[in-house]
Amino acid sequence: MISRNKHRIFLSLFFFMSGFSFSTWASRIPTIKAAFNFNEAELGTILFALPIGSLMGLPISGWLVSKFNSRIPLAVGYGLNTISLTLIGFATNTVSLVAAVILFAFTTRIFNISVNTQAITLQKQYDRKIIGSFHGFWSTGGIAGIAFSTFMLALNISLQTHFIIVGAVALIITCYAFQFLLKGDRSEKGNKIVLSKPDPYILYLGLVVFFSAICEGGMFDWSGIYFQEVIKVKIFTYGYLIFMTFMALSRFISDLLIEKIGMPSSYIMSAIFIVSGISMAIIFPYFWTAMIGFSLVGFGTAAVVPMSYALAGASKKYSPGMAISIIATYAITGMLLGPPLIGYLAHAFNLRVSFVVFGICGLMLVPITQLFFRYRDSIERSIS
Repeated sequence: MISRNKHRIFLSLFFFMSGFSFSTWASRIPTIKAAFNFNEAELGTILFALPIGSLMGLPISGWLVSKFNSRIPLAVGYGLNTISLTLIGFATNTVSLVAAVILFAFTTRIFNISVNTQAITLQKQYDRKIIGSFHGFWSTGGIAGIAFSTFMLALNISLQTHFIIVGAVALIITCYAFQFLLKGDRSEKGNKIVLSKPDPYILYLGLVVFFSAICEGGMFDWSGIYFQEVIKVKIFTYGYLIFMTFMALSRFISDLLIEKIGMPSSYIMSAIFIVSGISMAIIFPYFWTAMIGFSLVGFGTAAVVPMSYALAGASKKYSPGMAISIIATYAITGMLLGPPLIGYLAHAFNLRVSFVVFGICGLMLVPITQLFFRYRDSIERSIS
């Protein structure tokens, strides 16, 4: 019998590799932009393919998790994800690039729903919170992916070779680590979406994740461009690297922080960090002020999704897998609007002005989370 700690180790490895793969793609967006000679609006349109692919994957991922044990769509989804990453590197025209990006987003969504279902199921075997550490490993993988991308750029390694290396290693790890994933986590109830008046519990969490996704997804896709075109540094991965570093740091300490100050205060703290950080980067567009600003934004956005997924897993109406799938719909909508919106605003005005959107999203976390916790408390009082 596999111990819970061994399950945790290999589940953490999947989170790590997923972050590595995603940051490999995101950190080379400026390379793709230059190779295809896209302007900001055209790049925004290409990035539109990411949320479209994710939306396509949502109903399928929810069905797969409810139909099978989550480890099957997890492994298959990530295996196909590594192949789609390689295809992005070999795209020779806009059509093939969009198709590869859609497949990448589609398989990422299937993997994400499955891996978070595993995380919530494993959390029930522990007395202390461990959800944040999983997302911390995702961010750590992102840092490693950015560092490796920076190394590839320094050596002038082609995009194709870079993506082949990452894809091959990830595929080998997937095949080996599959045996250590949780079995028998399929829920027997709460696997169907009930078409009725929106459940406020899920609705509020969905809105929180929506605004967080606009900020987080936009920073993933545009931080490199910001450092390249606004800060004007040659190694444009600095911004993305500092953002991901502080996101990882925040996620590793978020479980302890939540136990100390509670989730309501943690959400407010996240909002303060996002707003202050993005304001600093916009008002003072210089290297060190932008680095500090991006680090604050990374620290602020980090805990929002893990907290929201953990709360979704406690839904009385849906199984953990289905609740996460519904919440993820809001996240994907945020991803759908965020990166293209930044691109269009940057094209109409400039990139600095477009980043104000992130500050607005950070502010919105405060009133929505207050509404959520009031509703949750009222439900708990009525039950008791």
